[in-house]
Amino acid sequence: MAKVAREMVERAGVNVDELLELLIKNAAAELTTYYYYTILRANLIGLEGEGLKEIAEAARIEDRNHFEALVPRIYELGGQLPKDMKEFHDMSACPPAYLPEDPTDVKAILKVLVEAERCAVRGYTQICNMTYGKDHRTYDLALSILHEEIEHESWFSEFLGEGPSGHFMRTGETSPFVKKFLK
Repeated sequence: MAKVAREMVERAGVNVDELLELLIKNAAAELTTYYYYTILRANLIGLEGEGLKEIAEAARIEDRNHFEALVPRIYELGGQLPKDMKEFHDMSACPPAYLPEDPTDVKAILKVLVEAERCAVRGYTQICNMTYGKDHRTYDLALSILHEEIEHESWFSEFLGEGPSGHFMRTGETSPFVKKFLK
């Protein structure tokens, strides 16, 4: 644990235990979403589904990267991940992104994907609001993840016909905002 890091965050007025709870719950959401997106992506088949597969894969890989980027900060602040994976899954900040009852319904899969991203946007906005001007490292990390989650939401919402977002699918690069935390 980086004792001075925790001390400075506490001194700045952040309730570190509350922050850690949010970070751990969001880390759980990222790892479980990575798992569920694997299943969702595998079921994106046929003429409609194949066009979405690459976008779902990009979001899936970036969610794994978000988990990897969050873990060091959790431990730096004196937190830790639960020993039990089932416990970790169940504490997720977002509900499970289960495959819809009809796995051939591409629109239903899209709705699962977009709702998972919206939950993530809410979670990282909350962390940003809590740490803005007080915990620069956590704020920067949460803001970087937030940028990517907003892009994910826009990709899926466009396919649902909710209107243009101005975002384009990235080519060749994953986690452009978060990559600095993965070194």
